Amino acid sequence: MAKKKKIEKTEDGMNPNTHILGAGIVMPQNITEMLETNFMPYAMSVILSRAIPEIDGFKPSHRKLLYTMYKMGLLNGARTKSANIVGQTMKLNPHGDAAIYDTMVRLSRGYEALLHPFVDSKGNFGKAYSRDMQWAAPRYTEAKLAPICAELFADIDKDTVDFVDNYDNTTKEPTLLPVKFPTILTNPTTGIAVGMASSICAFNLKEICDTTIMLIKNPDADVADTLKAPDFPGGGLLLYDRDAMANIYETGRGGFKIRAKYNYDKDNRCIEITEIPPTTTAEAIIDKIIEKYKAGTVREINDIRDETDKSGLKITIDLKKGTDADKLMQKLYRSTPLEDTFSCNFNVIIAGVPRVLGVRDILNEWIAFRMESVQRRIYFDLTKAKEKLHLLEGLQKILLDIDKAIQIIRGTAEESEVVPNLMIGFGIDEIQANYVAEIKLRHLNREYILKRTQDVEQLRKDIAEMEDILAHKSKIKKILVTELEDVAKKHGQDRRTQIISAVDAAAEQEAVEEIPDFPVNLFFTQEGYFKKITPQALRTSGEQKVKEGDKVILEVESSNNTDLLFFTDKCQVYKSKVADFDLGKASVLGDYIPSKLQMDEGENTIAMITTKDYSGYLLFFFENGKVAKVDLSAYQTKTNRKKLIKAYCDKYPIAAIRHIKEDCELVMQSSAGRILLLNTGAISPKTTKDTQGVAVFTLKKGHTVTVVRDYVKGEFAKPYRYKTKNLPSTGALLSAEDAGEQMSLL
Repeated sequence: MAKKKKIEKTEDGMNPNTHILGAGIVMPQNITEMLETNFMPYAMSVILSRAIPEIDGFKPSHRKLLYTMYKMGLLNGARTKSANIVGQTMKLNPHGDAAIYDTMVRLSRGYEALLHPFVDSKGNFGKAYSRDMQWAAPRYTEAKLAPICAELFADIDKDTVDFVDNYDNTTKEPTLLPVKFPTILTNPTTGIAVGMASSICAFNLKEICDTTIMLIKNPDADVADTLKAPDFPGGGLLLYDRDAMANIYETGRGGFKIRAKYNYDKDNRCIEITEIPPTTTAEAIIDKIIEKYKAGTVREINDIRDETDKSGLKITIDLKKGTDADKLMQKLYRSTPLEDTFSCNFNVIIAGVPRVLGVRDILNEWIAFRMESVQRRIYFDLTKAKEKLHLLEGLQKILLDIDKAIQIIRGTAEESEVVPNLMIGFGIDEIQANYVAEIKLRHLNREYILKRTQDVEQLRKDIAEMEDILAHKSKIKKILVTELEDVAKKHGQDRRTQIISAVDAAAEQEAVEEIPDFPVNLFFTQEGYFKKITPQALRTSGEQKVKEGDKVILEVESSNNTDLLFFTDKCQVYKSKVADFDLGKASVLGDYIPSKLQMDEGENTIAMITTKDYSGYLLFFFENGKVAKVDLSAYQTKTNRKKLIKAYCDKYPIAAIRHIKEDCELVMQSSAGRILLLNTGAISPKTTKDTQGVAVFTLKKGHTVTVVRDYVKGEFAKPYRYKTKNLPSTGALLSAEDAGEQMSLL
């Protein structure tokens, strides 16, 4: 056997034949330079070539797909398999078939995401309002261009827009489409780029065309006069706030609320929701309503189900007997996605630069773009007309002596001399001579030439008219107006989204929010159980039932429209209302608050505060002797938030939480038996909830604050003994005369 050759290794143990020079060495790099060379090109590509629409209303992926379908003859032809369209689009769009097909689905009529779909689809294309309804594979579905696409590609072959090479330089594609109407505002568009995003709502086509015509005639006109409000393919009810809408029209930023539309079926005692906001799905709404039902905040529902079918969206809610459907819907509007906010961010790429523009500015940019497209179309037609006129003028000269033309051609010895001899014989240029020379012998007769030249005068009139249009912008604007009127007439639709006053909607909600008020007694136990009992039931009941080892730590006389704040051992507070709890009895344990309010796992309640107007202060006593005084108004929120984090300082263990309406005196006791009589006025209030507070009780090492209670006037023989002028204080031990009686209180 041959001996194996021993491989020499380098000092680091690597085979020198496989060792890569510099491998494993960490080289320092300038982060600014790295961002510029690696990250910035990616960011610019996403912004300019993927996520943000341009003035024609399309992202590059949309434009490549639609142009491919146009070149396939799908504007007037029959539908073809979606897989065929996807494959052809790959010549322009170097992405996977799934990404291209997803783009086509969202442009389709079947998906119902656009007011004016560009793809006429056949088959299952899913639904925009459904999260779980998936579209069929492209081999099963068919598609062609919708009739409205004729307005997108009109005159595209007349040099109306620029063309560039595709990614492998094998064909050309348009940089923009010469759209005849502002598609940028007639269909919703959203996109998330790098460091910026775009969210453009849809408007009614008729209203947009009317507004654009108005701006063409009067650039200073108020767009709100003709453009009422956004319009969505899914309909719904738009809560109209004139100031908010004016801000969106002016700046391109802002938001408005849109809510679901419903019908009440009295016979079957159910609510049928048929239109929902564009920002949510039927499944998300159902999930949220079920969550509210399980939490006990919506008790009027017997059942909820999705009855969506081929006729459209329908969510059915079966109601309990005696339920007011309108009041229930007002409650659901407040707490579920049945009412949602559409946030506007009109970010559009203009001349290669992303800009956030208002409606007026976007329409003005579109008018400038469309005017340029019309100018280029007219110039293209003018050039072609002049070329044709030039040829026909040469043909007219031949008409003067056809025999001479035949004699010149027959008498020329060489073919290459035919054109020069015709030029000399009739005084025409080379282009005209070439045209004459190419005429078949059978056409060299007076009848043919007269028929061809009879359009000369009409051509001259057309040329003069086109030159006049190019010389006057006002005439180009008239063409735009005519085109917009024609588009509105052919493709205009009635509004789908109904407009209602936001003020009226708010007043309606306030009326529904009225809570029946009646006196109640509230009980809160150490283990976190809560009971609400009427005074009448309390008078006829016995002792309060609690779990073994548990005890009632708070009993309050209150009313049904009182707010409740439950503080927990994880420095959080959960807000609720007394009305959210059912009336109970002394003989039951009551509601377990951590479960009722869906607190975090392992989270326990340590205090309950009741309030109607959020007046007064909260005092947080920490075991180390510090006290934080916080305005109760700091916990008041305008929205219906149920959970607030950082409700108090988490740096020290909490000893007690007290709610006071005004400054008073409280008794603090330490584990060492020392007493401090504290006037809360000595502590300055804070608006920050998690403030650390100030040192009040100076404690010896190993001792903590154990008791905080109200001071009962007269309970100390010498109260000044336990008071101090300055804080912090060490307090004092009970005197002999106070010790006997006070030990029972403490």
